[in-house]
Amino acid sequence: MAFNFIRAAAAGAAIALCAVGSASAAVNLPALKIDKTQTTVSGLSAGGFMAVQLHVAYSATFAKGAGVVAGGPFYCAEGSIVNATGRCMASPAGIPTSTLVNTTNTWASQGVIDPVANLQNSKVYLFSGTLDSVVKPGVMDALRTYYNSFVPAANVVYKKDIAAEHAMVTDDYGNGCSTKGAPYISDCNFDLAGAMLQHLYGTLSPRSTAALPAGNYVEFNQGQFITNHGMATTGWAYIPQACQAGGTATCKLHVVLHGCKQNISDVQQQYVRNTGYNRWAETNNIVMLYPQTSTAATNSCFDWWGYDNANYAKKSGPQMVAIKAMVDQVSSGGGTNPPVGLPAPTGVSTSGATANSMVVGWGSVSGAASYNVYRNANKVNALPVTSTSYTDTGLAASTTYSWTVRAADTNGAEGATSAAASGTTLAAPGGGATCTTASNYAHTMAGRAYVAGGYTFALGSNQSMGLWNIFVNNTLKQTSPNYYVIGSCP
Repeated sequence: MAFNFIRAAAAGAAIALCAVGSASAAVNLPALKIDKTQTTVSGLSAGGFMAVQLHVAYSATFAKGAGVVAGGPFYCAEGSIVNATGRCMASPAGIPTSTLVNTTNTWASQGVIDPVANLQNSKVYLFSGTLDSVVKPGVMDALRTYYNSFVPAANVVYKKDIAAEHAMVTDDYGNGCSTKGAPYISDCNFDLAGAMLQHLYGTLSPRSTAALPAGNYVEFNQGQFITNHGMATTGWAYIPQACQAGGTATCKLHVVLHGCKQNISDVQQQYVRNTGYNRWAETNNIVMLYPQTSTAATNSCFDWWGYDNANYAKKSGPQMVAIKAMVDQVSSGGGTNPPVGLPAPTGVSTSGATANSMVVGWGSVSGAASYNVYRNANKVNALPVTSTSYTDTGLAASTTYSWTVRAADTNGAEGATSAAASGTTLAAPGGGATCTTASNYAHTMAGRAYVAGGYTFALGSNQSMGLWNIFVNNTLKQTSPNYYVIGSCP
């Protein structure tokens, strides 16, 4: 949602919940029997952009499809708040759709997102209100054009004939359809959640008309998956009785992502309980997962422009990693699994330490076309590694790191993760200031720099370092904690 619009929202505008209680205490997310081939995602506004990110970056997980309400193309903001509030919301004519498609293909070839081939059988449901003044309908038009490069046109439904403002649309709850305001849920006499789910999954049993059991709402511990990074300590799930631990049914999973100013702190449980999803979940054995941002997040938004991390749209983005981990956890109780991929590399080890680099080696994996190396769970190689060793550069002196490796096939699909190997870099020469020469990409991955608008800036001094990529190199000198300047050491 637009930031000036969000700031104008009255804090006390949230509609009171019906007489429903909160879960007594957060629990760890249970491991349920989920058919992993039936996992989908949807979201509104910031949640819509995030749904696209998850669908594209983790297309092996969300291959079944996605629903997007008032969102936009993958990586639309390209790391820029100016792009986010401009072309991706108010001025859609400036969206470089073909560039975003090229970026998607490049990232998939590099392994930082899943292979785009996974999208070929996806279903996509798009919705834009004709009165939406926050994310203009043209942004959703661009999203449809973007998806046309990866998803067959017959698999895409685009509904944009309802005079709705910026909101999640229902047929029986919320503000008037043309109203823009908290809780950003509007009664437009249209069951949008049901329409999305029926397109994604096909014919479903009619939704429940009875009051839903209070015990099916579960507040779970999000701290199990992520701390800080704009995410709340707890999230929510709706788990139909037949899907609960010990149940006999194999269920589907749908991830629901709220918009800005719609988390539990902002509108209480309204998005969790009153957007229409759970009534369909109850009669069709669909587990609903509602991850939650915290008020520390910018306007309570999910990260779709890089306010938390430069890798926000990649598989390594902290919020992305956390939601994927939630999906993996709740789906780990059995059920139908996708085909097993390549095995984990063995013999991972470290050697050749310097003050700012480490060599990581491993044994070859039969059938592997390349490998990807992860440092502290973040992917570090920009291009696929075709040998069985990799020199990780741009590290801090006298620091211990942990590396894992995953093999990838000819399509870029990754296999299992190896056991971790740790190593410690050497002390800086002379014990003085530490200087590190590395690519702008490596500097940002190591936390010495940050990205804004596609350019790299030194952390602390904010000195411009040029384009953010693997080809531009700079030497950064650390002059104090979390403060770097462009320069060199004596």
